[in-house]
Amino acid sequence: MKNIFDIVQVAKPKTIPEYFQCSRKIRKAINREDTIQWPHVKIAILSSFTTNGMEEILTVKCCEQGIIPKLYLAPYNQYNQEILNPQSGLYAFEPDLVVVFIDTRSILDQRFQNPYEIDNEDRKTWADNAAKNLIMLVQQIKTRSSAKIIFHNLEVPLWSPMGILENKQNFGFFESIEYLNEKIRDEFKRDSQVFVFDYNAFCSRYGKQDLINYKLYYLADLKLNLEYLPWLADEYLAYIKPILSKTKKCIVLDLDNTLWGGIIGEDGLEGICLGPTPEGRSFMEFQSYLLALFNRGVILAINSKNNLDDALAVFRNHPHTILKEQHFAAIRINWDDKVSNMIDIARELNIGLDAIVFLDDDKLNREMIRAELPDVLVVEMPDDTTLYLKTLAELNDFNILQITEEDLSKGKMYAEQRQRDEFQKTVRDLSDYLKGLDMTVTIERATPFTIPRISQLTQKTNQFNLTTRRYLEEDIRRFSEDGNWLVLCVDVKDKFGDNGITGVMIAARDPAEWRIDSLLLSCRIIGRDVEKALLAFIIGEAKKSGAKKISGEFISTKKNAPAKNFFMNNGFSLKSKQGDTEIWEYNLSTTYKAPDYIRVITR
Repeated sequence: MKNIFDIVQVAKPKTIPEYFQCSRKIRKAINREDTIQWPHVKIAILSSFTTNGMEEILTVKCCEQGIIPKLYLAPYNQYNQEILNPQSGLYAFEPDLVVVFIDTRSILDQRFQNPYEIDNEDRKTWADNAAKNLIMLVQQIKTRSSAKIIFHNLEVPLWSPMGILENKQNFGFFESIEYLNEKIRDEFKRDSQVFVFDYNAFCSRYGKQDLINYKLYYLADLKLNLEYLPWLADEYLAYIKPILSKTKKCIVLDLDNTLWGGIIGEDGLEGICLGPTPEGRSFMEFQSYLLALFNRGVILAINSKNNLDDALAVFRNHPHTILKEQHFAAIRINWDDKVSNMIDIARELNIGLDAIVFLDDDKLNREMIRAELPDVLVVEMPDDTTLYLKTLAELNDFNILQITEEDLSKGKMYAEQRQRDEFQKTVRDLSDYLKGLDMTVTIERATPFTIPRISQLTQKTNQFNLTTRRYLEEDIRRFSEDGNWLVLCVDVKDKFGDNGITGVMIAARDPAEWRIDSLLLSCRIIGRDVEKALLAFIIGEAKKSGAKKISGEFISTKKNAPAKNFFMNNGFSLKSKQGDTEIWEYNLSTTYKAPDYIRVITR
């Protein structure tokens, strides 16, 4: 009997009937399988027209990513009632993600065909009122749900009764839709809960000419061609993945015929294709896009079978290379097998294999990594090297819901870690290494500026994480505003650079007992005793409050073994154990000594 993973891997549906058939098999498998180990997501879709097919296609697309979706499709064209009624099925469903898809024809009604039956001033009034109404609906969802919200902007039509004079109008038909879209975009630009999906750009990308199957539109009010639904589901996955912390952190790259054309060991520095020539431009622009991802926080690494000196000469001496040696957090340029190299890269960077994307022009290397390391996302690179940039740009695996300062500096921070590793090789033992880092730890209570990063760490941190509880920004904000809770974040600096906010502690405060709800550290700072400095601070605060003890949980997962002995090694006593959950206590009459080689600043 096939499980869900087997079904989606074997089926690989391409046509709409194949998606429907695969979805039916998945539903049967979900009913008979224990899927607790899979991440689950609850998605509500509110639409102004018939959305037949979206549930089946999105189910398959999610399961291809190892996600079990539960969907709520609001009744036909009932989006207003669902949003405005606090007792509606939408709010009873308690979604993680709400998709609001209201199309241009529904907003305009008969004016879609005859937009100039009203004058310019009335059209402006209509656009303002329509924007206010749509914004009000989104605000209503926000007041009743903590779900992330995807709001479709409006498709700008292809035709106008004014023909070639459409763009000569004072406030024309097309301009009114663009104006409405701009008002909505500006309203939610800084809103961490609401994301305006550029549906107009989506329609342009895949072809507005075939957007509607008019026979199905008139028969069933289906305003989006079924053939477009798999592409739309892919767009939704760009939001679903970061909600479930299934984004990728690192791109591991081959070199020859991947970052440049040709083989450096045979063609030499002058013979490879890289630069402003017809043969080299695509590789130069491919590198430029990789650098843009690096600057956005994606880690870069190299896994190449090559002579080290030949390969490094490209980064050091080639006049047209965009990427330099310092952009790579890990470098494996040798003649070892690429599977071993990949495992070493993951170990060096202290990330999971499931955080890695692999780009290699060689099909055999790709197949080997897929077979031996199935957690790694291996991109099927096209035979045409001019399509490398397009292939990379179309990946939706690096999306995050909000970019923090730490994200922007992540590539640089991992590159700095190579310097720390080199320094560690020069000292006698771990104690000398930690003292020699000259660390400063800043402990700060959550603020509006740090809440996004705190939430992000709870969503993404797996290894040193005592409970692996995932919290949205709205959850962290609620904790920080509640006097019975304390939310702390930790910024770590040393002589090699600034690691940024890389630690979090969330504690519930009762008069007699404080309870550690979450304590976690980014993999970048594991092993530097930062957690001890943080614990010393929380112990001091609890003592000042008059509490008698601190309790905490350790909930075992497949990935958090580095945190397993934290309580035992820091003076806590085990009080109970049930399944994977341990309860520990610390008596506050006990003296706790913080590491003297860490300078602590509190704010």
